[in-house]
Amino acid sequence: MTLADQGFLDLGDMQLEYRMSGPRPADVPTIVMLHEGLGCVGLWNAFPNQLAAATGAGVFLYSRAGYGQSSPVSMPRPLTFMHDEARDVLPRLLDAIGFRRGLLLGHSDGASIATIYAGSVQDHRVRGLILIAPHFFTEEVGIAEIARAKDAYETTDLRVKLARWHVDVDNAFHGWNDAWLDPDFRTWDITTELAYIRVPILIVQGADDQYGTVKQIETAERECYCPVEVSLLSGVRHAPHREAPDALLTMTSEFANRLLRDHQEGAIHAA
Repeated sequence: MTLADQGFLDLGDMQLEYRMSGPRPADVPTIVMLHEGLGCVGLWNAFPNQLAAATGAGVFLYSRAGYGQSSPVSMPRPLTFMHDEARDVLPRLLDAIGFRRGLLLGHSDGASIATIYAGSVQDHRVRGLILIAPHFFTEEVGIAEIARAKDAYETTDLRVKLARWHVDVDNAFHGWNDAWLDPDFRTWDITTELAYIRVPILIVQGADDQYGTVKQIETAERECYCPVEVSLLSGVRHAPHREAPDALLTMTSEFANRLLRDHQEGAIHAA
């Protein structure tokens, strides 16, 4: 298919809002961006365009079902929702956009989905991962923060603010919040998938991240057999692309440029 700058991707059982910056996947490497638990296309702000300009790569971002302007999801969401996204939806999406090679860049839940994909699906098109504030297992600090978000949604103007971005705001919020607060979700853990990743990883986390501690980073460093680079941003909480966009752009574009250049040079030498 020929991708417009923005529109909807028809995967048959869902319509997914998307936006595309830079050259198309058939022409150059593409960075596919996976948003956070309450994110969507619009909440990435200017970062995708800046990343495309800094790398020369195409940048494709989409709103998962239940978020932004995409199709809603059936409730309650299954507690396997991130595994379902990684193993069912993401492979179909990459094929639909004509993805040939590039990187996955995920934030929060999106970083977890990218991790599950790279650790579960043999896809040699994916040359590396950029994981921003990833979750590899649940932590009490994160669960407590998600419980506070539920209270804020019910008692403050948080619902009104989120409704600016999500066509069905209750579907978006409860699809995320109810799943994370389900008692059975306390055992959610994807550290096994880390051991099966065979591409370089960049992990970026705020030193003051309210949803997770440095134990997430330490686990990746311990479990992964692939190269893992880490950047811990002082004074930053859970959203580096909003709190420290310049620093995030520098480190992610340098990582992407180095990886994609190395693969391009390898292909040239092989020829």
